[in-house]
Amino acid sequence: MQPLLLCSLLAGVGLLAAACDSPPAEAPRPVVLPPVAPGELRSPEAFAAIRDDDARAASLFLEASKVLLHPRCVNCHPHDGVPRQGDAGERHSPPAERGPNDRGVAAMECTSCHQAQNLELARVPGAPGWHLAPAEMAWLGRSPAAICAQIKDPARNGKKTLAQIVEHAERDELVAWGWAPGHGRTKAPGSQAAFGALVDAWVKAGAACPPEESRR
Repeated sequence: MQPLLLCSLLAGVGLLAAACDSPPAEAPRPVVLPPVAPGELRSPEAFAAIRDDDARAASLFLEASKVLLHPRCVNCHPHDGVPRQGDAGERHSPPAERGPNDRGVAAMECTSCHQAQNLELARVPGAPGWHLAPAEMAWLGRSPAAICAQIKDPARNGKKTLAQIVEHAERDELVAWGWAPGHGRTKAPGSQAAFGALVDAWVKAGAACPPEESRR
C-alpha cells in the first residue's frame, strides 16, 4: 500500500499516525563526559547526566578502574603469588612469594624490607601492614568488568560488604600509599579521596558492572 493512501485511510477513521507528517524520533544521544587531565580522575558529578542508574554505575566503575589497573595497585594483586614492582610490572627483585598469609615466606617476609613508611635512601617502598592482596582478590591482567564482578563477590573480596569496600577505598593506609609511593614512582591517578568518592557513587548507583568490552 502506498504511504499516502495509508495515511488517508488512517485519517478517515481518526487514527492518523504521527509518522505520516512527522520525522521519526531521534535516538538518545550518548552522554559525552567532560575531559579530564592526564593523571586525574573525573568526579562523580561528571556522571550526573547519565540518567540510567546501571549505565551511570558502570561508567563510574570504569573511571575508578584507572586506579585499580594502575601499577601501584595491580602490582599487589598478582594471580601467581609473585609480587610485581615498577611501572612495567616486573617480577619482584629479589625473588619473593606470597607465602601462607600473604606476607611472604619464612626468613623473607614482606616487612623484613618494607617498613611502615617509604625508605627513600634505600629506595624501598613502605606503608603500614605491607602485604599482598589475598589470592582470591588477584586481578592482574583482568578487565574492568571482571574486576568489578570480583569486588562485588564476598567469596572473592575478603568477605567484605559493599559498604566495607567503600571504607577500604577511602581510608585504608596501604591503599593510600598508591598516591605517595616515593622515589620517583608514578602515583595512582587522582587522589584517594577522589577514588573513594567514585567507589561510593558506584555503590549508591546500584554497583552495576561495565560490559566486558568496555574500557576508558
